[in-house]
Amino acid sequence: MATTADIRNGLCIEHNGDLWTVVEFQHVKPGKGPAFVRTKLKNVKTGKVLANTFTSGFKINIQRIENRGYQYLYNDGDIYHFMNNEDYEQTFINENLISAPQLLKEGENVTIGFHAENDTAIYCDMPTYVILEVTYTEPGEKGNTATNALKEATVETGAKVRVPLFINTGDKIKIDTRNGAYSERVKG
Repeated sequence: MATTADIRNGLCIEHNGDLWTVVEFQHVKPGKGPAFVRTKLKNVKTGKVLANTFTSGFKINIQRIENRGYQYLYNDGDIYHFMNNEDYEQTFINENLISAPQLLKEGENVTIGFHAENDTAIYCDMPTYVILEVTYTEPGEKGNTATNALKEATVETGAKVRVPLFINTGDKIKIDTRNGAYSERVKG
């Protein structure tokens, strides 16, 4: 069993019955009273961030997470099918484990985290940016660039994204998967 002395960034621990990763930590030794460790923990499944303080020497239960590369194949309702990039085995995970399922296009490479103890998928991380083609948007007005006006565009996965007025149907755009926002237009 590990203690608070083993805490480091990126460590996955079991806390209150859930899996949490350590986002940041700080060992504090006040002039009066016992030392403690101030942490920020991120829930592996929900992404919720929690500030928590452990007294020095507190026993923690370290959990092992294995990240494996997978390629997205297709979805069947809420079930998404992926293929392992190394041994070509297929796995199926639920839509709620994927960080941005509306931006997932066939052939996209993702990282799926598995809890090593029982080999179950606990999250699916997409790349930070994806490049998608705009399938429909209203035509932009020439010369209307004085303001930061945005319009709605539909991309090839069916997701709706707010884009600048100069984006047209057929353009390829880079989208941030963390918040689903337009980043830039891709040339060529």
